Amino acid sequence: MVLHTEAVGMRLSRQSGVFMHITSLPGSHGIGDLGDGAREFVDFLADAEQSMWQFCPLGPTSPAMANSPYQSSSSFAGNPLFVDLTDLVERGWLTEDELEPVPDFDDHAVEYERVDNFKRSRLRTAFERFEAEATEDDRAAFDAFREREAGWLDDYALFASLKAEFEGAWIDWPEELKTRDPDALARAREEHVEEIRYHEFVQFCFDAQWGELADYADERGVTLVGDLPIYVALDSADVWAAPEAFDLTDSNEPAVVAGVPPNPNDSGQRWGNPLYDWETLRENGYDWWIDRLRRLFDLVDVTRIDHFKGFDEYWAIDATSDDPADGEWRDAPGYDFFETVERELGDLPFIVEDLGFLDVSLVDLRDRFAFPGMRVPQYADWCSEGDMYQPMHYPENSVAYTSTHDTDTFVGYYQSLDDHTRDCLHYNIGADGSEIHWSIIDAVWNSPAVLAFTTMQDVLGLDSHARFNTPGTQTGNWEWRITEDGLDPAVATRLAELTDLHIRN
Repeated sequence: MVLHTEAVGMRLSRQSGVFMHITSLPGSHGIGDLGDGAREFVDFLADAEQSMWQFCPLGPTSPAMANSPYQSSSSFAGNPLFVDLTDLVERGWLTEDELEPVPDFDDHAVEYERVDNFKRSRLRTAFERFEAEATEDDRAAFDAFREREAGWLDDYALFASLKAEFEGAWIDWPEELKTRDPDALARAREEHVEEIRYHEFVQFCFDAQWGELADYADERGVTLVGDLPIYVALDSADVWAAPEAFDLTDSNEPAVVAGVPPNPNDSGQRWGNPLYDWETLRENGYDWWIDRLRRLFDLVDVTRIDHFKGFDEYWAIDATSDDPADGEWRDAPGYDFFETVERELGDLPFIVEDLGFLDVSLVDLRDRFAFPGMRVPQYADWCSEGDMYQPMHYPENSVAYTSTHDTDTFVGYYQSLDDHTRDCLHYNIGADGSEIHWSIIDAVWNSPAVLAFTTMQDVLGLDSHARFNTPGTQTGNWEWRITEDGLDPAVATRLAELTDLHIRN
């Protein structure tokens, strides 16, 4: 990847890529993982001359949070469901027989409960065999991982162990554990020593497999693009282990929570995530954030910042209220924060999600650090001349998407338009609608935006049935999967031709 540093931000060369989350990869164990399916997708990207692979956050998910990767139990840990069981067979920690019987999983959708039951039981077996039979080299690698990642791993593994014991959110745990009494934590570590090692082992497997996949992608010229939710889930190891980083009460419960205020078109949103104690973080050199970003950039090359507005100012809602209007705007230390991060970590390889928040203060912050913002044609007014979301009007320092993980597929969006708007769209991008997914990819690839992304659903021309997530709903999200047949060489060739045409490689 060719990089050009400017100020303390970072500019990228003109490139393109595909968004597809890990869960959506092909594979035989009910969910995408870090095994052969991931490598097949990297090969597809290389054949399609795509130099970037973007995905959602990689952390553990749970049914209690509707399996959302944006409501993870840790900003540092990897999702255990992503661990490739076949690799554990090759390492000698599982046998082929122990993978049987493989349930008749749906090839097109993740059945989270069935997958969880299948994979976690095998991970337990692998751990037991590792403990009994691992080689000296394997044990040394495990110990080195535990030492290297102790800053987050110790608390995460204890948190996961206590979650299994109490089967509820940490704010409902016994008071001495909820408030992290040192003696209570020490007793818990002694009582759960084996369970703690199990969770450390699973993270060790994830980390090793991720490192091998990242090397494979790098060898084929594919850059990994991660995702950074600005806020974390309340029921997470993040908040439990570092309460000083968050705006909490004396009993470690949120004083205020995140959301957005009402506007003339809606009543606002109450997200419920705890907010940061930015003053304490500033006094501590943003240490929790520096640790979080250092871990993230150990895994990915570039990352998208979700809800970038929150680094400029944020809407703080009284935690005792369910009304999004019961809040106020508060300033965030965006300039000081990013300057500190740059001093600690170097260049800032960020893409920023600035959709719907383009006020002067946000634009000034974004442009001060030369962060590319996002442009999505589904937000365009196709019948209005010069609309900022029409592809020909994208600024060079921006990232263009045909769709995102939160929007409909482009075909689904197109099918929802009235005839007049469709005519305007056709005129605007020079299309007749016969292959609208290829027409919009062509328009986005042809735009001035330095980076261009499409989704795998859009590459395949899939309709709303393949939508990945519908914000504000709790069912049917994060489930879509591709089959091996979907990684069609003819499709890769066509995408490569467009990429060559628009000089994005």
